[in-house]
Amino acid sequence: MGIGTSLLLIAVGAILYFAVDADISGLEISTIGIILMVVGVIGLLISLFMVSSARRAPAERTVVRDREPY
Repeated sequence: MGIGTSLLLIAVGAILYFAVDADISGLEISTIGIILMVVGVIGLLISLFMVSSARRAPAERTVVRDREPY
């Protein structure tokens, strides 16, 4: 899950929790909103951790020559 997907989940969860006032039997929309926001925040933290760790450790490249140059 990327940063954009995490932000989308947070936004949809906030809309469901704060703005939607509908009743569906057997389904709490506010609970679904909270779950989406929590999953979005966790995904955002994991994505930011992965991005920061990738920037810290540059990839090492090994150059291998198969033959001598002319």
